[in-house]
Amino acid sequence: MPTPERTSLEAIVEAARDILESQGLAQLTMQAVADRVGVRAPSLYKRVRNRDALVLLVTEATLLDLEEHLHAVPAAPDPRETLADLLRAFRAFAHARPAAYRLIFTSSPGPTRPNPARLARAAAPVLQIAAELVGPAEALEAARMITAWAHGFISMELAAAFNLGGDVDRAFEYGMAHLAAALTKPA
Repeated sequence: MPTPERTSLEAIVEAARDILESQGLAQLTMQAVADRVGVRAPSLYKRVRNRDALVLLVTEATLLDLEEHLHAVPAAPDPRETLADLLRAFRAFAHARPAAYRLIFTSSPGPTRPNPARLARAAAPVLQIAAELVGPAEALEAARMITAWAHGFISMELAAAFNLGGDVDRAFEYGMAHLAAALTKPA
């Protein structure tokens, strides 16, 4: 009779995601995950080839979560409102899982680089709203501008780099409004 399974790939990935958030990427090791799921480290290799494969699984699970988070934002009658709602959702996602958020925006080595199709699916809502705001011919450029602004702001916020006082939430709303206005084609 075969030995019963003591863990699953899902449990391994969830444990890895928890370790990433609580201890950081450097502490995300096969041994740490094995300890968390209650197996010996060699047992993990039945499901995950190595640490790079584990980091890739965490990255892709994070991108899937981001995709679901952004796709859940309903379209508003005004695309500028939809953009604002998407950016608020993006920011909330980053605050909920800051280490995973940083991971998906890190230049990673080949074995840990996510599938481009996964990246495209996560970016689809931003590309769609960008096309609505500026037209399909400039949608990619606009989506990159939106993402760069939001990522820059959120990265500074997560690093506690806004040191001049003031209301950071208000600054985010201000930036979104001006970004949306800049991207709105004249009628």
